[in-house]
Amino acid sequence: MEFMRRKMKTIVFLNALVTVIWCASPRCNPEDEFLGRFCKEPEPEKPKCVDIMMNYCDDMSYTHTMFPNILGHRTREEAELGPEYLLLSVVHNLLNGECTPDIRMLGCSVLVPRCEKEKVLKPCRSTCEAVRKSCRHAFEGIEMAWPYFLDCDRFFVSDQEGCYDPLEGLRVTQEEDQASIDNTPEEPHTVIQFSYQSNTQMNSILKKTAAQCPEIATTYSIGRSVEGKDLLVIEFSNNPGVHELLEPEMKYIGNMHGNEVLGRQLLIYLTQYLCSEYLLGNQRIQSLINTTRIHILPSMNPDGYELAAAEVQGTNDPENEEAQNYHSWTLGRGNAQNIDLNRNFPDLTAVAYGRRRHRHFRSDHIPIPDAYWFDKVAPETYAVMKWIRSIPFVLSANFHGGELVVSYPYDLSKHPLEEKMFSPTPDEQVFKQIARTYADAHATMSGNNSERCGSFGSIGQDGIINGAKWYSFAGGMQDFNYLHTNCLEVTVELGCDKFPAEEELYTGWQDNKEALLTFMESVHRGIKGIVKDADGNGIKGARISVRGIRHDITTAENGDYWRMLTAGIHILTASAPGYTRAMKKIHLPARMQKAGRVDFVLQKAVVEPDIEEDYNIPSMGTYERFDPYNQFERYSIREQNQNREERQEKPWWWSYFSRAHGSAPTWLLRID
Repeated sequence: MEFMRRKMKTIVFLNALVTVIWCASPRCNPEDEFLGRFCKEPEPEKPKCVDIMMNYCDDMSYTHTMFPNILGHRTREEAELGPEYLLLSVVHNLLNGECTPDIRMLGCSVLVPRCEKEKVLKPCRSTCEAVRKSCRHAFEGIEMAWPYFLDCDRFFVSDQEGCYDPLEGLRVTQEEDQASIDNTPEEPHTVIQFSYQSNTQMNSILKKTAAQCPEIATTYSIGRSVEGKDLLVIEFSNNPGVHELLEPEMKYIGNMHGNEVLGRQLLIYLTQYLCSEYLLGNQRIQSLINTTRIHILPSMNPDGYELAAAEVQGTNDPENEEAQNYHSWTLGRGNAQNIDLNRNFPDLTAVAYGRRRHRHFRSDHIPIPDAYWFDKVAPETYAVMKWIRSIPFVLSANFHGGELVVSYPYDLSKHPLEEKMFSPTPDEQVFKQIARTYADAHATMSGNNSERCGSFGSIGQDGIINGAKWYSFAGGMQDFNYLHTNCLEVTVELGCDKFPAEEELYTGWQDNKEALLTFMESVHRGIKGIVKDADGNGIKGARISVRGIRHDITTAENGDYWRMLTAGIHILTASAPGYTRAMKKIHLPARMQKAGRVDFVLQKAVVEPDIEEDYNIPSMGTYERFDPYNQFERYSIREQNQNREERQEKPWWWSYFSRAHGSAPTWLLRID
């Protein structure tokens, strides 16, 4: 009987088990569909809104999120272990506090998106684009790519699709903080940090400045150094990127010698000052930028600067001061090829001296001799030459160190055996006026009591000097500007110390600020105008001659020109091949602060052979010939490939991310 009872219980249990199995949904196997069997997969549990429990995202304006998130992380733990969250946790330190918490909160809106009524809301694309525009330079400053998960097109949506502002809570906090500040009015002013910057930091500042003032500033690269660093220029204008009719263009170039660094710093500070003061309503700065196109290249020799800066940082032995002084005068002066860039330009001054007795010879727009391209041309020199040829610059200054003086052309002595011989250009009086403009506006340069460094002997006490009278050399940049283009350039020597201590940078700025501004304003002296034909069309390449000055300037693309002149009476002639000449007599008052307007209308005429000879001096070649045999192009490609192979090292932050995460996040690396 007991056996029968146990058997009956077993049968009841098995029947119950069969009933349970029969009632349960059959499990789907791959072959079921093929055999026609019916099965039903169990429905997965629907995602629900959950509390945000990630420390670096706990200050968002909302409190609930949902997983999987926008990136596909299925759980909070998976999101926390990813490189995206790791980046958000350290971004404040990586960017030195810049653009945070904006970047962190923008990233959190993707990692822990807003959840309402069991539905994920995506962040607004407009917010992402605004943050990217103002903060991209910060990532470039540390050589990091813009994070892929902050791709505004992939992970953010438009206002029409229904989105939310992930920085909403931040803005509320900022408004509350602002309201709690004492309402005592404070005079707005420009804030500049007077310290040295690396090349990467310098470029970041330039791009940040352009981003802060997009209506008046833009950055562009004119080329790369031997080691591949950008030669970055920042431009200021009321219409950046465009040459406007009758608006003069000027340039500043710093750090041509890598170990002469004060000019580099002054130009960095100047860019920040121009942007800030324009926004603050400084009428002088607004007038300057609204009427002038200003180009600033803070460092022409970033490779040399890096070498000099590393030497200065590594030389802290007070007992070896003599060695320090020696190195500061030599190390980093040249580029990475050890080429002195201020000796690397075509020696057109010797060409001018050799042909000055030719009947039709002029000291302007002298072509580059073909032989020049078969010597070693530095990529920095090549880039600047192309830049100078591409823009109708009127005025320029390049900044050096080692003396306190403004030097002007010619730099090469007119007698080969005289190393210190006064060698004026046809524009001697104009150059003296330009040089005095800077020296007189400088705090101490033109004073009789100014300290002179005496590195190359006596230079006088008025703060300016003819270059060849100081010391003679060939291949200089200011002579090339004058003899190859319309541009009048001077060299500003900023002081005895080529690499001053950081605490002296503020004094250097105060000594030079007024001179920097006054020099830029002086580009509006002299005359300007348009040369047109009888139909009112501008004539490109027409010549403007001044009687008594054997140096012509030529008109730009639309027929406009600028000619710096001293006060007095001048006889002007406008001419162009295929047109009759036109002549005008003008009077420039001594106190005239703006360029006088002098236009010309030229009539069509038959070109006579003897007139045509004025435009093409025999055996000189043509002005348009620039690297005609592609010598530089072939050399530069070979050098760049070699340098690229040598520079395979990762950025300084790479090891942290590659060690902290299993798979290396290569999306952090920039691809040039």
